[in-house]
Amino acid sequence: MRFLPANLDTLLVELQDLDETLALFDALQAEPIAGVEEIVPAARTLLIQYRPSAVDRQALIDDLARRDLSQRSARESRRVKIPVHYNGEDLDEVAGLLGISREEVVCRHTSADYEVAFCGFAPGFGYLAGGADFQVPRRQTPRTRIPAGAVALAGNFSGIYPKASPGGWQIIGVTPLQMWDLGRDEPALLRPGYKVRFQDAGPLPAGGLPTHEQPTAGETPTGAYLEILSPGLQTVLQDLGRAGHTDQGVSMSGALDRGALRAANRAVGNDSACSCLEVVLGGLSFVCHGRTLIAVSGAQTPVTVTTASGLQWQPGNYQPIELDDGDRVSLGAPQAGLRSYLAIRGGFQVAPVLGSLSYDSLAQVGPPPLKAGDRLGFETISAGSSVSTSEGPAFELPTAKDIITLDVVMGPRSDWFTPAAIERLSSQLWRVTPQSNRVGIRLEGEVPLERCNPAELPSEGTSLGAIQVPASGQPVLFLADHPLTGGYPVIAAVASHHLDLAGQIPINAQIRFNPIEAFVELEPDASFPTADAKNQP
Repeated sequence: MRFLPANLDTLLVELQDLDETLALFDALQAEPIAGVEEIVPAARTLLIQYRPSAVDRQALIDDLARRDLSQRSARESRRVKIPVHYNGEDLDEVAGLLGISREEVVCRHTSADYEVAFCGFAPGFGYLAGGADFQVPRRQTPRTRIPAGAVALAGNFSGIYPKASPGGWQIIGVTPLQMWDLGRDEPALLRPGYKVRFQDAGPLPAGGLPTHEQPTAGETPTGAYLEILSPGLQTVLQDLGRAGHTDQGVSMSGALDRGALRAANRAVGNDSACSCLEVVLGGLSFVCHGRTLIAVSGAQTPVTVTTASGLQWQPGNYQPIELDDGDRVSLGAPQAGLRSYLAIRGGFQVAPVLGSLSYDSLAQVGPPPLKAGDRLGFETISAGSSVSTSEGPAFELPTAKDIITLDVVMGPRSDWFTPAAIERLSSQLWRVTPQSNRVGIRLEGEVPLERCNPAELPSEGTSLGAIQVPASGQPVLFLADHPLTGGYPVIAAVASHHLDLAGQIPINAQIRFNPIEAFVELEPDASFPTADAKNQP
């Protein structure tokens, strides 16, 4: 059992194999540790996010090290049959890699049960272990688009893509079943512990596979509402995210500048965790139908209010703004920062998805981005908590001309990189490219980061702030909509106290990483026997 730092509040536990990983995961489910917030199991790791105020890191490591890995608790064993049309474009290549015929690939793939070991990558994507026990490498060059329902192999896992997405697994077929459907009581067809049996469904029908329409939120407000004239570049609802759904492959998501979201809510007298509109680079314009209070925080954004009679005024950021019926509000381009947060007193009248109003842009879970013509209902409250007039930004907002320093925690895979790459991470400036979004900040440096370990990394959990390094050597800084698991090594992670700042960095700004400590593998207290020691003869 190895313990690797993944952030100031996150730990990566590496084990010998999948059996040990699931044994530790089951043990933690049976006897939870107070303060542990999320656990993301993967091929041979557990990513554990915890509250440092509730559990000390050393105490957490000591507790984990003493867990018995020789036993696994009984897991839910529902059996799911998956019909497959074995027409995958990689089927012949897979047969060649395995040294068998394509018919034998199909025969073996359908002849034994798989088990859903864990979920990740995307909502509804299950990593299926056992079965034919094939060993197949990922494609050297990932595809930019793999269709929904594609049945694929990578490493010793089989999996089914729940929606069209990029991917590097070897495609052997396609299923008509919908792996993820928010219209079901359980959106994910596969959950950890389920048994899966693939069935040969013969040739693909002449008309192709059926299309699946996801339900859309079409609620018409019955009371006061905002009429969206222009959503700007992108405006989405965000709150503090949806915890507790990693077993379905759903990540937390949530506001990228949590401090700004909380401040906007306090300014209008809301609970600080209420949902807000997250606005990228301004451009949002709406008419208020009803009377209310709003506040705009985050990026340094000019706000213009035009009354029904044509009078204009420009209130400040981080202040309560009273709106009358017919008032028009417009957000201009930020002078600094990237994302603004608009709170409304009482909150928005929108149905939550899996307990949250956050829109996850990668998983496409949550209320969709606003568009012109939308009517966004809100509560009308005449009494309640007092507003706050003392809010302000928690840090100096960056501009595209700035060099922004971000503290980083080295690990969990720093030892996969050359000493020169470790030094270059902090000595070289990294430009924020236009390909950046809520999933992550794509960075470009003059010299790419080089690995000293060329091995293929088994899929493992990734955390908010993780700096993942793909084959190109140009890093990606994961933000709130990042995938739960990834297959590239993470050299470091932006420290939790700088994550809000990272969410406000505009395109073309430059980032300097500041390691706050060198990478060191963590160890349990030697005075306490570990599970490995207790199991020795």
